[in-house]
Amino acid sequence: MLEIVVKTETWERHVRVSAEELAGLVRRIGGEGDRYLVLQRIPDLPDVFTQVWHQAGGDFTLEHRDGAADRHFQVRADSPEAVIAAMTGWARRETGWDAGLGWSPLDMGATREVAPLDIEEDEREQLEKRVREVLVGGYASRAELSELAEDYLVTEDRRPLSREQAEALADRMWLERVAEQAEWQGETDPERLTRAFTALEHAGITSRENFTCCRSCGNAEIGAEGAPDARGFVYFHTQCTDSAAAGHGLMLLYGGFDGSEETTAAVGREVVAALEAVGLPTVWDGTPGRAVHVTPLDWRRRLVG
Repeated sequence: MLEIVVKTETWERHVRVSAEELAGLVRRIGGEGDRYLVLQRIPDLPDVFTQVWHQAGGDFTLEHRDGAADRHFQVRADSPEAVIAAMTGWARRETGWDAGLGWSPLDMGATREVAPLDIEEDEREQLEKRVREVLVGGYASRAELSELAEDYLVTEDRRPLSREQAEALADRMWLERVAEQAEWQGETDPERLTRAFTALEHAGITSRENFTCCRSCGNAEIGAEGAPDARGFVYFHTQCTDSAAAGHGLMLLYGGFDGSEETTAAVGREVVAALEAVGLPTVWDGTPGRAVHVTPLDWRRRLVG
């Protein structure tokens, strides 16, 4: 699989696609409302991407940017094959992936200076603490972190951060976390959790990570998430994620779609077995409806973006 995220005009988000899947997406675009793809690396890096735009009957316009504004280039191609080869090479970080194409620089204009934050030190600490909590949780994108930073200190008559200031703060903290995770070795506990959830999904248990904001919303919405033949569900919501990221373990909520205690207990046992199979310890007394706790847990979730 390619270590990329592909975003489409139709609001699709494809994580870690194969080369064949990427080729299919490139060949698909061209119709009204489905004319472009944007590829970002995993983890996402500020101003590092490649993208393609295509209107049926016309050429493909391919761009890539490597950080700074003076590293933004464009080329036109008359067939999808050249685009597929370039994008696949970019995704694989192949040396010379951009060779053989007549790239020309795009003038993106002067880079705007971002004004320093004009807030009190205690506000800065409060803001960065909250951004850091969500960042360590590992599910937010750079755009979502920026939105959080921009809105966090807002009051009825005060908006202390501009969008540009929020983006700069979020990107700085994002890159700090990327540097931290570069030191991690091997599979992490959140990756083991994802393996367990994937196995449960295949076994007919609808499994969702970081799902909704709270238990009430999760229980109300989980039924619409699963396959028609799903027997039950397991999930954790964003408050559970915050707790896990803070080092307090993870609470998992589960149940049977038929509402019976027998099915709920059976689902609980399956959840515990799946977690133990990937090496994650659990605390659960077998009581239907009582949460399964994954603890101790070392929450190091690698960023995607």
